[in-house]
Amino acid sequence: MAAFSGRRGLFSVCHSLRLQQRFRIIPLQLASTCLTWRNCSGSNASNAPKLPSSTENESLLENLNHLGVDVKMARQRQPGVLRKALTNELAVAQFLLGKGASRKVIASIVSRYPRAITRSVAHLEQRWQLWRNVFNTDAEVVSILDRSPESFFRSSDNENLEKNITFLISLGLNSKDLHRLLTTAPRTFSNSLDLNKQMVEFLEDIYEELGGNDPQEFAKSVISKNLYILIRSTKRVRANIENLKTSLKLSNPELLHLLKGNGADILDLSNEYLKKNLNSLEQKLSLLGCKKDDLKKLIMNYPSILFIGPSTLNCKLDCLLKGGITIKQILEKPKVLDYSTQNITERLKELQRVGYDFKKKGINILDSSSKRFAAKIEKLSAAPEE
Repeated sequence: MAAFSGRRGLFSVCHSLRLQQRFRIIPLQLASTCLTWRNCSGSNASNAPKLPSSTENESLLENLNHLGVDVKMARQRQPGVLRKALTNELAVAQFLLGKGASRKVIASIVSRYPRAITRSVAHLEQRWQLWRNVFNTDAEVVSILDRSPESFFRSSDNENLEKNITFLISLGLNSKDLHRLLTTAPRTFSNSLDLNKQMVEFLEDIYEELGGNDPQEFAKSVISKNLYILIRSTKRVRANIENLKTSLKLSNPELLHLLKGNGADILDLSNEYLKKNLNSLEQKLSLLGCKKDDLKKLIMNYPSILFIGPSTLNCKLDCLLKGGITIKQILEKPKVLDYSTQNITERLKELQRVGYDFKKKGINILDSSSKRFAAKIEKLSAAPEE
């Protein structure tokens, strides 16, 4: 044990010197003799023994501080890593520096996902190459790691990642689709291959049940439109489909049309959230004199309305109605609900100031970019009164 402690102490000294050199604190000559010791010590860091449960590795803490890591954050995120006897922080830092990551980015990655320092260089090199099959440059991969370290470091199964990429390509997804999946829903690639296949087969079965004739194209379309679908359960998705069909009294062709379009976006919502928003929207429209068919038409044309919580949606509707817009106009142009209540309120005030008549000119002006809206207001302000 004494020999091990002494060796660990030597590793720590060498390790610290090398880190300081790498981050331009001391000259190369002083650090270069120590590199071999540290590489040997961290070769199997992911399976390394831990120190006693209440003891943190002091030399590791020192090295993390040299790297600029927020140790307090790391301790909150994954405290077990700080108790490991052997880790690969030097090798991981060198690897990421070699790929173009800045010292600040490396410190941020390790602070938020400390388990990153338990991976071997061989594992990282293989995983990096798999990601580069999807992304064009190292800089793109670094950018994703900076935003979501877990997406790259969470899984240690490179073979599974490769199988998932191959499977998704076989569905007809292109590199752009894979890029978006890795960027937005990276846990898709940590799923087992069987789990991803299960969702795809489920979507294909649903499509055939509804009378579709190209199930694989449907599955591809849904995944392209809803990047989170593969990290949801088939039970959740089926319940949402059944709820939409029952609540809106949709025929099979109508439901198929909805799911092939933007309705795919709402399939990953929690069952209770979807149900609550649907019921609340129906009640609000009923109070405003709308019929069941109006609700159906609205959701068929603008399913994204079900993302909006009841309180927020009611505020937006009330704001528009008080501003002189009719419910009929809102139903015909529901995308005005994409904007925040504050944005809607400010735009209505500006339009009221220039005497804009919604009855004559409609409400398309509310569904425009900030730049176009400002230009329109300027033009209306300069125009002589009729």
